[in-house]
Amino acid sequence: MTDVKNLFAPTRRTVMLGATALLATPAILRAQSAPITFGTLTPLTGVGGTYGPSMRDAAANVFTAVNEAGGLLGQEIDLVSEDTQTNPEAAVRAVRKLIDVDGVSVVIGTWASSITTAVAPLCWENGVMLFTVSGADSITQLPHMGYIARTQPNSVLQIEVAGDFMLRQESTGMAWIGPQTPFAQSSIDILAGQAEGAGIGMESLIYEADKSTYRSEVDTILRSNPDFIMLGGYAADSTVVLRDIWQAGYEGRIIGPAYAVNPTVLEALPAEVTEGVFTWEGAPDVGSSAYANVQASLGVEEVDPYSAQTYDHATMAVLAAAAAGDASGMAIRDALRTISQGEGDAVSDAIAGLEVLAGGGAVNYSGASGPCDFDEIGDITGTQFLFRQISGGTPSDFERV
Repeated sequence: MTDVKNLFAPTRRTVMLGATALLATPAILRAQSAPITFGTLTPLTGVGGTYGPSMRDAAANVFTAVNEAGGLLGQEIDLVSEDTQTNPEAAVRAVRKLIDVDGVSVVIGTWASSITTAVAPLCWENGVMLFTVSGADSITQLPHMGYIARTQPNSVLQIEVAGDFMLRQESTGMAWIGPQTPFAQSSIDILAGQAEGAGIGMESLIYEADKSTYRSEVDTILRSNPDFIMLGGYAADSTVVLRDIWQAGYEGRIIGPAYAVNPTVLEALPAEVTEGVFTWEGAPDVGSSAYANVQASLGVEEVDPYSAQTYDHATMAVLAAAAAGDASGMAIRDALRTISQGEGDAVSDAIAGLEVLAGGGAVNYSGASGPCDFDEIGDITGTQFLFRQISGGTPSDFERV
């Protein structure tokens, strides 16, 4: 009687034959045998929760369109989305799940430099490509072996542009006030250098985060009589600082990053508290076809910079995988610049790019956030900036540079 149990039991010879056959199989086909799983890691809650859901959806819509058009490398993309909670510890737990449980090869959309700094080593140690919108210079100075691509202008560029703006507004004395962050000291150093070059004063103060009042810190910084104060924190503490500056009777000018003086802050404060405040941010390319694609996919009139960037992240991940014939993190890393900068056909969406690549052509992707050209350490090489001024509780465009 035949032993059915042992009929299919592997012998050493069959195992060796199977291994030989696997090694003889082209690498591209072996890569395709595993599911293509990408991940988003955005702030769905916490101080970044204003942006995270839209960032996730912008990326998800790209993958949905690709799946509906036939998929990537003959397979559907499986997207797993996790919440950083705008908290480094929560973000590390989330990225461990994405890598260890879900098996993602790409992580998209980390927001807040402390988050990206915390999760980046786990990505590069596991060969996972990380696309980020965080700005601290230290991020791309990490030994990431090319596994980080940043579409957000770094903090040096952001602060230099804002400092130049303050000087163009004929500031006679600057001040910076904010919590300890990965970009706090570099921001202070940059502004101090600009102020020295202009022959004006510059004062700074780093405060403890998550306090209910910063009145003593505000009084300290106002003793230097600045006519322009830059906010260096996030929305929660900026709400308190703005209130305390107003209560102190300050009559000078204030500027803060758009993520720090966002709609949530404007809703929380009386209009007189934010009257005249300037904001600035890296701006999407509002005239581009890619920007129009994001508008349509999200059903919005105005796309925030971070959602424009995550649309670009998702599109570049798809096109790099298609160009490489492999959706692994290493393959996407190595092919990224071949599809985003060079002399290929200009494309602004994943479907058009896939068609060109399928026909044997090359592509040069230009995104909703602007040209996606990266330097050797993964920094975007240029972008536009939009300055706005708040009046009656509503921001309006002031200057685009």
